[in-house]
Amino acid sequence: MTLKIRKRDGLDAMQLQHWLRAVENDEAPTVRDPETQEVTVLPVPLARSDGDGLTFTLSKSGTASWILRYRYGGRVRELTLGNYPDLGLAAARKIAREKRVEIDRGGDPAADKRRAVSMTLKDWTVRRLIEDYRDKILADLGKSTQSGYGRNLLRIENRLGALAVSQVSSMDIVELIEYVDAPWNESRMLLSTARMLFRHAAGRKLVPANPCAGIELAALLGRRPPVRLRLMLSEAELKILFSAEMNRENCLAVRLLLGTAVRSDELRNAQWEQFDFAASVWSVPSTKTGPGMQIPLSEPVVNWLKELKTLSGDSAYILPSRAERRKAKFGGDAPINPNTIGAAIEFWITEHKPAIRRFTPHDLRSTAKSHMRALGIGRDITEMCLNHKLPGIEGIYDVHTYFSERREALAIWGAYLQRLELPQS
Repeated sequence: MTLKIRKRDGLDAMQLQHWLRAVENDEAPTVRDPETQEVTVLPVPLARSDGDGLTFTLSKSGTASWILRYRYGGRVRELTLGNYPDLGLAAARKIAREKRVEIDRGGDPAADKRRAVSMTLKDWTVRRLIEDYRDKILADLGKSTQSGYGRNLLRIENRLGALAVSQVSSMDIVELIEYVDAPWNESRMLLSTARMLFRHAAGRKLVPANPCAGIELAALLGRRPPVRLRLMLSEAELKILFSAEMNRENCLAVRLLLGTAVRSDELRNAQWEQFDFAASVWSVPSTKTGPGMQIPLSEPVVNWLKELKTLSGDSAYILPSRAERRKAKFGGDAPINPNTIGAAIEFWITEHKPAIRRFTPHDLRSTAKSHMRALGIGRDITEMCLNHKLPGIEGIYDVHTYFSERREALAIWGAYLQRLELPQS
């Protein structure tokens, strides 16, 4: 009987080290012919066989690994054994021999490894799923969506975080919504967040189906409350508002919201460096709807801003926080809290009971739009003043900013507000 000896290609440990070092130093790996002593430059990425299917691979970035190639069921399979130099030549040969024994017995190590990885994924907790969702999905969403989803991801983590993702059922989602006991709209956001989170889980094959499927919020909380309509303050109400007994900074903030028709967050985060008083322009860096825009400043708006400048001290913000704890939290300077203007309005209405309907800072935008329309300003221009996109196909192709038209419209609106601000005889 003749013993058949398997031939190797002659890889050795020293040679592998030289190849890896060469690539790490941005040099080409080489090999020397033992008989002719001729040096050959090897291409990168590099793949060199050690025999019997064991292959050493080296990428251009310097990542080296061991691959075992074999046939199973008539098809070529590949199994990654490990990275070099963590797994040296001798250890790689030993593991390769063990895997070949499995193959000779009818096994398929590559398939076994995939199943093991799959089982590991099935052991994910909801907490780990949330971390993965934050990293891969949430980070690319808009700021307002990140805020809403982020708030509800914390609720989901606090209640379901320790559960295995594969164990979460529709009843767990229902119990979560009932436990949080939030108002209807906030519960809707919670359900939407859970639905998107477990959609991510389904995409990763951690669950066969989304456990949020089929859950109807109306069945849990009853019919959705009527959507609150935006109101338009009348001229009489605006006159009362202009004489409101509020902190002067809050009075000026309300006037600026009316005069510029911006969103309260845009005003709250505004910094003095964004304002060009010589050109009467405010350059908003970014908005809820996307790219920033330039807002023309009417004469009364400039005057209100200059008054704020004397009140803001050395802060970078036009509406700086007056709370020492908040300023310390943000490194010594910070804008007012997101709820400050709304709270000031609510306190004034509750305490002083003026003859005015309850309103929110956002209602000042609808008030500005409605009054500008009443002053004869066209619909499209008022929409642009509010930084709304034009509807339909026009909004897609019309990239004109209407700056001069907006300047004229806001000047007309500013003059109207200035008349209301004057003491009534």
